[in-house]
Amino acid sequence: MNHIQYKIVLASNSPRRKELLTGLGIDYEVRTLPDIDESYPDDLEGGDIPLYISKEKADAYKPMLRPDELIITADTIVWLKGKVLGKPQGREDSISMLHQLSGQTHEVFTGVTLTTSEKQRSFFAETKVTFCQLSDEEITYYVDHFKPFDKAGSYGVQEWIGYIGVERIEGSYFNVMGLPVQRLYRELHQFTHE
Repeated sequence: MNHIQYKIVLASNSPRRKELLTGLGIDYEVRTLPDIDESYPDDLEGGDIPLYISKEKADAYKPMLRPDELIITADTIVWLKGKVLGKPQGREDSISMLHQLSGQTHEVFTGVTLTTSEKQRSFFAETKVTFCQLSDEEITYYVDHFKPFDKAGSYGVQEWIGYIGVERIEGSYFNVMGLPVQRLYRELHQFTHE
């Protein structure tokens, strides 16, 4: 992937996003700002929410971008029956979210924005995830052992709950982890060769 003429900057502290971007064979550095606003207009739904937030994040970083840099901003949400399941507010909220996801199909949307000092491109990816019926014991075991409080929808598909609970995935598995790397690879290639 060394044909990209920009220095790549990942604006995320997420270990999953770092792992996935590293897997693409791209050299990059991590740069993060504290307390970026992740609010969005109430009338947005589904993939438009993380798309909006990824653009807002990009706007926050843009003033510090050098001309030879390309920054990647992203946001992931879990969408169940017309509402967002964000990061849980603690143990009880986490358990409640997993009860809502149990036996249901939900969507995971990741919005990604690529920004240089001259141009910007945004896209989102959607993956449908179906959970089997989870028992109370399975949910509390997962929450108490894995503490998924930094994860949208209160779960990491690459963790124990994904192994025992996910029945079916339609779309990119890596998108559920937080970055649709196959699409990102293609979009980066197009964006840097326009």
